[in-house]
Amino acid sequence: MTPDLFSYSPPPRYPDAPGYKERSGTSQAAAEAMAPRAGTLRAMALTELRRAPDGLTADEIADVCGVDRLAMRPRVSELGKMGMAEKTGRTRTNESGKAARVWRAR
Repeated sequence: MTPDLFSYSPPPRYPDAPGYKERSGTSQAAAEAMAPRAGTLRAMALTELRRAPDGLTADEIADVCGVDRLAMRPRVSELGKMGMAEKTGRTRTNESGKAARVWRAR
């Protein structure tokens, strides 16, 4: 069956779906693999931000939720792009010793 012009809807784009910079590369494959879980991870992150009046870093959110930090960091950035979270202007040191932004729910 051929889809008609009026029933077409484009696929979701960043920040509603995980983003990537290069087509046909590992970045695209990783984004596509993460897509089914991204919404759940964003919801988990937003729940934790709402519970934390002093805000949380992405790594702190990942730790509280028991998920991989590398999976959570982009989800927090997506929440920021969606206007659901915002940077507080503060940082805290993460386990690597680097400064990490503190986020809060909007």
